[in-house]
Amino acid sequence: MNDLQAIVENAKAAFVQAVTPAELENAKALYLGKSGRITELMKGMSALTVEEKKSRGAAINLAKQAIEAALTQRREALAEGQLQAQLLAEALDVTLPGRQRGMGGLHPVSITLERIETIFGSMGFDVAQGPEIESDWFNFTALNTPEDHPARSMHDTFYVEGGVEGVPNLLRTHTSPMQIRHAVQHVKRYRAAAGADAKDLFSGDMPEIRVIAPGRTYRVDSDATHSPMFHQCEGLWIGENVSFKDLKFVFTDFCRKFFESDDLVLRFRPSYFPFTEPSAEIDIQFQTGPQAGRWLEVAGSGQVHPNVVRNMGLDPEKFIGFAFGMGPDRLTMLRYGVNDLRLFFDGDIRFLAQFQ
Repeated sequence: MNDLQAIVENAKAAFVQAVTPAELENAKALYLGKSGRITELMKGMSALTVEEKKSRGAAINLAKQAIEAALTQRREALAEGQLQAQLLAEALDVTLPGRQRGMGGLHPVSITLERIETIFGSMGFDVAQGPEIESDWFNFTALNTPEDHPARSMHDTFYVEGGVEGVPNLLRTHTSPMQIRHAVQHVKRYRAAAGADAKDLFSGDMPEIRVIAPGRTYRVDSDATHSPMFHQCEGLWIGENVSFKDLKFVFTDFCRKFFESDDLVLRFRPSYFPFTEPSAEIDIQFQTGPQAGRWLEVAGSGQVHPNVVRNMGLDPEKFIGFAFGMGPDRLTMLRYGVNDLRLFFDGDIRFLAQFQ
């Protein structure tokens, strides 16, 4: 039996020396494999007598069981060692503060739009909404810009499938179509309530139309101060006695409230727009700060053209008013000192987080 005891001890020693699962399997093969020491001893029992086989077989089985037990023990030890090494390599410092999900916030242009709506809301202006895919009629023709008008070339835009009588729809180039839509609905509601003939240009005691139209617009343009998608906010005030003086007062008051500066100076430069007559560009001048002394264009404006008033369903001999259009993106750049419009649309969280 001494030979069996020696084999068991040698197997245990070989298993202990194995430091990887692969080495352990190689050591196992030396003792329990097809050509291993125990297997060879089992094969040699064929030459023994029946009595010798009983005693010898029992002894070999005990040796085999001892080797298998040592093998299992070593496998578990190696697995435990691997687990401990993995835990050390992937250890977590539970004393570190947990990762918190950052709070979201409004985009700087959205902040500006809300500010614009609040200021004009305090002056009694409603907020109009309308489709971004617009018809040619509302985007151009109703605004005194027929198909052959040269001003259309200034509105290079994106056309989409659909339309009426071969005239495609388009992504709106300004938010002025919302003014027309709002005015037409305003007139229809009043006429329905008053019981007037829808074919007549109604006048009388109809409430004034006072509305702003903020939203996204689209043109084929892209540089540091222009984007293919940008924002506009148009304003409209129609009544029976609304003058250019009211336009100057309203927009001056808005700019001073928006920039929180009573020292702000405005000037109205004669210009041309097909939907207003007379028309004016609006410039502002800061008296202090990095932009002090410079004239900066912020909006276009003018008295609503009689043809546009007529397309609203009103008599231009009885109703008059003004309109203006400004770029909230540019106002945001001026308010926060941003010199590249594209930063607003790149989606860089580091930039946007400054405004939260």
